[in-house]
Amino acid sequence: MTDARLPAHVEAGGLIRAVQAEGGFGMVIAKGERDAGTLLVICCENGTNARLYDRMPQLDGSRKWTLSKSQDPENPHEFSEYCDRRKRQDPDIWIVELDIANAERFIGNQGTTG
Repeated sequence: MTDARLPAHVEAGGLIRAVQAEGGFGMVIAKGERDAGTLLVICCENGTNARLYDRMPQLDGSRKWTLSKSQDPENPHEFSEYCDRRKRQDPDIWIVELDIANAERFIGNQGTTG
């Protein structure tokens, strides 16, 4: 069985272009390994209420986007520190920010409430 994963740089670029086509803003925060790097996605709106998604392996072998960190409005620097720590732990990681209403729709999630 072959791994059907897109190269990280292709997936990151596609997400950014899709968000920009809808009037949002997308950018690469951290560039990892071009082809096999892991992709983390930060979803936010107007730079606030940031949520970090990781693709986590499931029992059926699929990989589902899972919320791994939400920004605390009382301590927004903690979110940035968490992202920096993840990058230091795995230099192959890509971190992409999608700044648009209901950014989760671009990774196939319905979004968050409240």
